[in-house]
Amino acid sequence: MLSSPFEGVPIVIGKWDVKSYIMKNKIIPYNHELKHLARQLRQNSTLAEILLWKNIKGKALGYEFHRQVPIGEFIVDFYCHELKLVIEIDGYTHDYNFINDLNRQKILESLGIMLIRFTDDDIKKFLNDVLRSIEIVILEIEKNKELL
Repeated sequence: MLSSPFEGVPIVIGKWDVKSYIMKNKIIPYNHELKHLARQLRQNSTLAEILLWKNIKGKALGYEFHRQVPIGEFIVDFYCHELKLVIEIDGYTHDYNFINDLNRQKILESLGIMLIRFTDDDIKKFLNDVLRSIEIVILEIEKNKELL
């Protein structure tokens, strides 16, 4: 059984900076040592990341997404704070990391984050289908928010 790495974390402790709500977006704690790596990843994006980013940036889907965002001890490819939605693009390196990816996903989900995955090839070959899939997930999240 996995437990959240954030259970019992005080407001400020060492490398963690936990904040409450800023407008509608809840800030999730992250390891500040990952900020530099996240910046490097943004500067060295894969083709699939660039293609997807060009289609979701600037609230193109009605919500603001950010690239290479530190969350906890991880860096996620794309994250929307308002929806608590992560989009991950799995390249060839993920073929051998299934267990790690599953554990990472469980930890993120324990924080109330929904995670959707696409392969590098999906983005390159079926971009319109990927975008439509993301739109459907967004509609489902909006629908569930209305029920609350």
